[in-house]
Amino acid sequence: MTTPAQLDASHLVNIRKRLVRMHYESGVGHIGGNLSCIDALSVLLNERMGSEDHLVLSKGHSAGALYVALWSAGKLRDEDLTTFHRDDTLLAGHPPASGLKDVLFATGSLGHGLSLAAGTALAQRLKGESGHVYCLTSDGEWQEGSTWEALIFACHQKLTNLTILVDHNRLQGFGGTDDVASMAPLWDKLQGFDIDVQIVEGHDLEQIRASLDRPADRPRLMVLETTKGKGVSFMENRMEWHYLPLDEKHYQLAIEELSRS
Repeated sequence: MTTPAQLDASHLVNIRKRLVRMHYESGVGHIGGNLSCIDALSVLLNERMGSEDHLVLSKGHSAGALYVALWSAGKLRDEDLTTFHRDDTLLAGHPPASGLKDVLFATGSLGHGLSLAAGTALAQRLKGESGHVYCLTSDGEWQEGSTWEALIFACHQKLTNLTILVDHNRLQGFGGTDDVASMAPLWDKLQGFDIDVQIVEGHDLEQIRASLDRPADRPRLMVLETTKGKGVSFMENRMEWHYLPLDEKHYQLAIEELSRS
């Protein structure tokens, strides 16, 4: 896909359709959480990130969204996406440890991506590099102590070159985040740290852009209010689409609905 100067609604429809097709052809799930974060990832990779910037996908089970966002930015070929989740592929179900220059770390287990991102941001500062580090986490990860330890580190080191994004879709593997281990409202807990917290409509491109562009003299954290399965009505806010693969019937329904959007 040719990289657009700026994404619009039609670009996002094509990106979502390619994401759904890739998951259908590979026969794997995790499509719901991919659809909730694809907007933010697409904006980052198409419009904001330069050659010295880095992205850490802490919610590694959304690797499909990362690969399709890289494809939309011209960093992966269409034929690369056909290898997703296949034997000997570089496009594994979670980001791989090596083989893709745009993927710094393997993030198969949740909860350690922010630590890796914060360390990378500090390393860039110590080396006098001008790049920025972006880290996308799930909301469920904020039930884990390691994530809060990384936040303490980032604030203590005053990592102004770090932006944390939280895919706040309120669903995780075994139910709603409020039912599993409630942190609601998450932003109230975050406000106690020396960090610039913003609550953003995670499917509104203009809000995402404005939040990313706003000057900050502290580490930045964007709580992206999102919908799991966004854009496909039978997936939206349904926990089972954390896991289920698409059969042919549901694939056709999803593509038809996205085509009308």
